[in-house]
Amino acid sequence: MPRLCPAVSRLAALLLALLAVLALTARPVAAQSILRDAETEKLFADMAAPLVKAAGLEPANVDVVLVNDPSVNAFVAGGQAVYVNSGLINEAASANEVQGVIAHELGHVTGGHAVFNPGAQSATGISLLSLLLGAAAAAAGAGDAAMGVLMAGQQAAMGKFLAYNRSQEASADAAGAQYLSTAGITGRGSIEFFKKLQNLEYRYGYQRSQVDEFASSHPMTGDRIATLQDTYEKDPAWGRPSDPAIEKRFARIKAKLFGFLAEPEDTLRIYPPSDVSIPARYARAYAYHKESLLPQALGEAEALLALEPENPYFLELKGQILLEAGKPAEALSALRKATDLTSNEPLIATLFGHALIASEDSAQYAEAEKVLKAAVARDRRNPFAWYQLGVVYAANGDLARAQLASAEQQSLSGNMAQALHSARMAEAALPQGSADWLRAQDIALAAQAELERRKKSGK
Repeated sequence: MPRLCPAVSRLAALLLALLAVLALTARPVAAQSILRDAETEKLFADMAAPLVKAAGLEPANVDVVLVNDPSVNAFVAGGQAVYVNSGLINEAASANEVQGVIAHELGHVTGGHAVFNPGAQSATGISLLSLLLGAAAAAAGAGDAAMGVLMAGQQAAMGKFLAYNRSQEASADAAGAQYLSTAGITGRGSIEFFKKLQNLEYRYGYQRSQVDEFASSHPMTGDRIATLQDTYEKDPAWGRPSDPAIEKRFARIKAKLFGFLAEPEDTLRIYPPSDVSIPARYARAYAYHKESLLPQALGEAEALLALEPENPYFLELKGQILLEAGKPAEALSALRKATDLTSNEPLIATLFGHALIASEDSAQYAEAEKVLKAAVARDRRNPFAWYQLGVVYAANGDLARAQLASAEQQSLSGNMAQALHSARMAEAALPQGSADWLRAQDIALAAQAELERRKKSGK
């Protein structure tokens, strides 16, 4: 899996050892870690594109972001981004269910409802999807713990953090239904997911009789289901099946995510060796790799490649297993091919660049620099790519650009004091007026402003 930012604690070590897919960044939204994976991001983009167009937005400007959070939730926090928790992907039975959620959240985006956000972190744990009365569903732990989280979430929702009210939720529901209809996508998944969350309400004892409906900032789930079902059943797309290609890809992503996040024993219980489907092999590859069972992990990767030899994500998987097993030279061919097949997809290219560096062959550094510079040119949000690029610059004796790359990485990781120091060091050494010199100035100014803001706020 592509690399992750060095600032993440226990999961950092785990992720760097995990297969060729997910990368954690250290600038969490809602104080959670963002999971980045080339295959997942491509699927989310393809799932959302028709809905984004139906909403009158430009797909290239809208991101669907995966958040490492077990609660069944999705939210918006200002701007044109939809955040989807890993717990929601685990709970959803189909891509169509997730599309229903994305459509709803796009309703909030176009409605301008996420106006509370000065930077998402103050809204930790508050559900903006609000299918369970403004609280995250299926909280981790026992029923009592879940109930506590639900009540805490609802209390916060009634406070200053949650800008949504019942009319805004109803507006987002209506807008989401319109976007699904315009895109020709059935609303069955939306209804199915609402019913699933309604069952969770009953499971945790959060029923109508226990809550004053008019004290809630959101319509009750049952009422929303009834309203939406009536709308969806009248839509020509109601009887249309979900895109089978999208559903096939979703099953793989769901298994991949489960294998990455779950304990290996749980993965092998859900996806036993007797299951030879592609999703099951994907999940087991994670489980085996997390247990340092190299032959078994490689065996699953090779089995996947035997089925689809030109699948770049299977090649990425094989390369990551080898790389993290201390065999970077053996990983190069798979990662080079994966990079080529995806036209230098930034996350995969970053992994390839890392393997080139890890080979400890100075003859590979020129290619590593080229690959990594292309990766950050297309995706500046990957702190690990900047870190690797800094390693190459330093190895080549270009200390000024090594400092600049460090400043980029540290800024993305939220380490503003170090970012300020590195940027100033780079600025002093770079040619005055050059593009890199100007960039160092920008980072220094932004870091200084953030440090002053934190000082004023007492953080």
